[in-house]
Amino acid sequence: MDFDLLRTLKFLPGIVLGLTVHEFSHALMASRCGDTTSKDQGRVTLNPLKHIDPLGFVILLIAGFGWAKPVEFNEKNLKNPKTDVLKIAAAGPVSNALLAMVLSVIFVIWMSTITYDYSKGSSFIFEVFRYGIYINWGLFIFNLIPIPPLDGSHFLLSYFKKYPALYKGLYKYGSFLLFALIIGSAITPVNFFPIWPAIRFLGDGFLSVIGFRF
Repeated sequence: MDFDLLRTLKFLPGIVLGLTVHEFSHALMASRCGDTTSKDQGRVTLNPLKHIDPLGFVILLIAGFGWAKPVEFNEKNLKNPKTDVLKIAAAGPVSNALLAMVLSVIFVIWMSTITYDYSKGSSFIFEVFRYGIYINWGLFIFNLIPIPPLDGSHFLLSYFKKYPALYKGLYKYGSFLLFALIIGSAITPVNFFPIWPAIRFLGDGFLSVIGFRF
């Protein structure tokens, strides 16, 4: 696989910002719900170094998928465990959606202040913004997939707690299933995660709503 340095430089700000805000939001919500684990570990911060997993980040740059450091919390310390777990899970994806919207607004304001000649191709800053917007919509959608360890799995697993054997099986083998589906999408013609149309729909749709004309 060829390593495109220029593309990586355009991609980097969006993914670093997206992963940092995502994990920070998990940590902040857990802290507000009564558990201090993430706060004690220094995770209630917007410092990327506290959230980026080195191996997961390198694989992300090379292969297009990866991971950050998961935020830990003790369910027993939560004020209302049943609902607080779902709040913590939702905080990450929701933060990415909000970040995508904020970036979109800044992008539209910036574009309205410059004279931009599309015949000369996209500028570096233009591409950085577009990558950042799409990446964060992608993090929002991807993390809602109900397969452990993705955030969406908490909504599914909360239902299956009444079936202990099934719950344990999903929790134990979910990561293997997710990894298999990702690898399958990479080496076969079958795309097990056809989320790009949804990313374009949300990304381009919101930009259109706030006044950007393609």
